[in-house]
Amino acid sequence: MKNRVKLKVLGLTYSQIKKGAYALVLAEENGPRRIPVVIGVSEAQSIAISLEGIIPPRPITHDLFVSFAHGFGIRLKEVCIYKFENGVFSSEMIFDDGSREIRLDSRTSDAIAIALRTRSDIYVAQEIIEEAGVVYEEREIWEPAETEKSSGEKNLSKCSRKELEERLERAVASEEYEEAARIQEELNKRNNNL
Repeated sequence: MKNRVKLKVLGLTYSQIKKGAYALVLAEENGPRRIPVVIGVSEAQSIAISLEGIIPPRPITHDLFVSFAHGFGIRLKEVCIYKFENGVFSSEMIFDDGSREIRLDSRTSDAIAIALRTRSDIYVAQEIIEEAGVVYEEREIWEPAETEKSSGEKNLSKCSRKELEERLERAVASEEYEEAARIQEELNKRNNNL
C-alpha cells in the first residue's frame, strides 16, 4: 500500500458509541487527526497492560502469541489498517521469517495489541484517515466523565503511594488488568510530577 500514514497509540477511553466497550485512540504521527476504534473489554485490558508496562503473572493471549512467533523466528514487521466499512476497521499484520513475508488478516484490536508488544509500526491507508479521522482536543481523550466511574470506587488521587502499590499488586494477582492499568496510570502521573 503506497499512500499510508504512520500512527501511534494515544490511549484508551470509554466508548461513547457502544455501552460497555472502549475506544482505542490512534493518532496520526505527524498530524492532528485521530482515529477512534471501538474495541471490547478484553482487548482494551490487553492494550492497557502493554501501554502501562504491566507484566501479568501468567501470559495473556497476545503475550503468548508473541512468544510463540518469536520462538519460531517470526517477527511482526508492521500492522496496516487497510479497510473501513460499515464502521468496522480491518487490519493486516505483515510477518517476516527471514526468507518470506506472510500477511494475515486481523481484527484491528488484536493487531494493535500485538504491535505494541513487538514495538512494530502501525499504518493506516490515507483514504481511511481522511474518512474516519477526527481532530480532538487532548482533554477529550484522557478524561472519562465522572458519571462513568463506579459509585463505590475510591478516587485514586486520594490514595497514598503505598496504598496504590498494594492495590496494583492485588489487581495484577487477581488478573484485574483494567484496574491495574488505572492504578499504574496514577502512579505514572505522580512520578512525572516529581
